Amino acid sequence: RVVGVTPARIERELAAGRVVVVAGFQGMGDEMEVTTLGRGGSDTTAVALAVALKAQACEIFTDVRGIYTADPRFTPSARLLRRIAYPEMLELASAGARVMHPRAIEIAEAFSMELHVRSSFHAGPGTIICAEEAIMEERNRVRGIAHEEHVARLSVVGVPDRPGIAAAIFAPLAEADIAADVIVQTASHEGVTDMSFTVSSTDGRQAERILAGVARDIGARTVLAQNGLAKVAVVGSGIRGQPGVAATMFRALSDRGINIEMISTSEVRITCIIHADRVKEAVAALHEAFKL
Repeated sequence: RVVGVTPARIERELAAGRVVVVAGFQGMGDEMEVTTLGRGGSDTTAVALAVALKAQACEIFTDVRGIYTADPRFTPSARLLRRIAYPEMLELASAGARVMHPRAIEIAEAFSMELHVRSSFHAGPGTIICAEEAIMEERNRVRGIAHEEHVARLSVVGVPDRPGIAAAIFAPLAEADIAADVIVQTASHEGVTDMSFTVSSTDGRQAERILAGVARDIGARTVLAQNGLAKVAVVGSGIRGQPGVAATMFRALSDRGINIEMISTSEVRITCIIHADRVKEAVAALHEAFKL
């Protein structure tokens, strides 16, 4: 986590007319030891420096032309977005789009730092990531489709329905640095409920071991695990309150015979968990259904 940036030396070199090259992905801890910023650290470094230097914008050069309405590898008709709002880009990144890391977008939004994402290999304007106010005409419509493969579902079955149970389940996962997503709890029946959520497939086995111990401690009946799943999401500011978006998404998947395993919503995203072998077809179907 970036807690501060000291740009004095960079500012001196810039004032002297020099071009400054800064190593991304790393910094110094409280004890002056060299540390790394983790996944997405290079993007995060660039945005944090832009904020500290009070730049007008931060330009991110990458191996793609910008942000697309869907993964062009899955959907050849995917369209390059000229502008996208911070919340939309954050949800796309969180749902699997890998052009920008969520941490970098969070910093940019917090400090209103405009981001320009463009290709290192092709000329072109790329995509501008900015405040919602700059693209109000695009509000309340789907802007893009994101997907993430290699998802596992874990279900804690027969959970006693009492205060503190959810914390007892998720706290050990957090301590193991395992992120849970798409959390669904069934209605309580005779004092028990079932709780299901998704994790990355790489964390699946460890999460299952942790939950086996938790289940014994809280008196749950069993823990079930399912691999071979994927996440597909439609993203757009304000779409949760927009009539027809969810129905269009579910109908598009149904028409292709794609079964929905789990559903989750936020203000700017509707996510479905499906079988991984249908994800490419699902992305194409949703892209067509929303006329992106």
